Amino acid sequence: MMAEDVAAAPAPDARMVAGAVRARPARRRLGGVQRDTAFDIAAAAVSGFCVAVLLFGRIADLSGPIGFVLVAYVVFLVVYAALLALRLDGPAVRDGIMTVVLSSASLLAFLALASVIAFSLWRGHKALLHSNFFTSDMSRAGPLAPLTVGGVAHALVGTLWQIGIALVLSIPLGLVCAVYLDQSRTRFSRFVRAVVEAMTGLPTILAGLFVFASWILTFGFEQSGLAAALALSIMMLPYMVRTSDLVLRLVPNNLREASEALGGPRWRTVWHVVLPTARSGLATGVILAVARGIGEASPVLLTAGFTTYINADPFHGPMVSLPLEALSLVASGQPNYVVRGFACAALLLLLVLLLFTVARVVGGLGPEHQTRRQLYRATRRSATDVRRLTSTVRSGGVLS
Repeated sequence: MMAEDVAAAPAPDARMVAGAVRARPARRRLGGVQRDTAFDIAAAAVSGFCVAVLLFGRIADLSGPIGFVLVAYVVFLVVYAALLALRLDGPAVRDGIMTVVLSSASLLAFLALASVIAFSLWRGHKALLHSNFFTSDMSRAGPLAPLTVGGVAHALVGTLWQIGIALVLSIPLGLVCAVYLDQSRTRFSRFVRAVVEAMTGLPTILAGLFVFASWILTFGFEQSGLAAALALSIMMLPYMVRTSDLVLRLVPNNLREASEALGGPRWRTVWHVVLPTARSGLATGVILAVARGIGEASPVLLTAGFTTYINADPFHGPMVSLPLEALSLVASGQPNYVVRGFACAALLLLLVLLLFTVARVVGGLGPEHQTRRQLYRATRRSATDVRRLTSTVRSGGVLS
């Protein structure tokens, strides 16, 4: 009966099939900017600007650039949503509005960063044009000395020493703590993770106060680059631990299980599988921690002291850093000092921006993306293994 019913059922009409195909909604392209979307954005922007001009100059007695921008932006969003609603459904309208809002927020943050860098470069470009700014110290540059005398070489040397010692102290501790948090699921590991997350939100001045109270006042050591490095390492350590912990969690569990299934102990799995897989992410965490610590002035202010000459001994004598030098020069009020201070701040901003760019480039290379050098090494190791296995099989030996 069922076969007869199926055979007796009428064949689907071609017009019905064509109607069903036409009724299927078209797939919406998520990437890029379409022509209709660009026209809608342009029309909404013109509408917002015109309404703001009418309200702030013709109809209402409103004034102020901030209010003008806010009114224009709100009208822009309303008009843009209305234009999208004429040709798209509800989810697409909400997606378009959120895309515009998030893009505007990103553009605003970028403009704020660019304005800070541009202002610092504009105020300090006169000092940056002289080579003595990078090769001399401030020991012979008085308040009335021209820009051709003096520089921030002592601050560059101090920053390199302090960040270098802080990295030597914080990288091993950060990696060991991150591996422990990744491998352990005990109550103590949860307590350590909570402490690390709490330390990331503490003011940086507390690290300087802790080192000043313990290392300098209690133990009697002098203010030096080592004391400043201790404060910077305390501040950099939680950021490194948290970033490394998040990166190690992203390592696939099947790699760990495959290593343990082959008989490898836990420490060999961590050393030969987990850490190499997360190598790019760990390097990104180190670079971000350096960028976080290189721009801090408050911990260095209490622990390193201040000097105007180059001190290459981090264990004895005061040692200044770039942020502290910029703060002291700008706060002096002398015109030439202020110019040098803004030049020092611009140099520091460019250095931090370079570190973040390097971190972005390094973090973008996953374990499946290899450089030419890494690919050459892997190919050479594979060829060596093939020759070793072939010679073992020919000699009648046992593979190991």
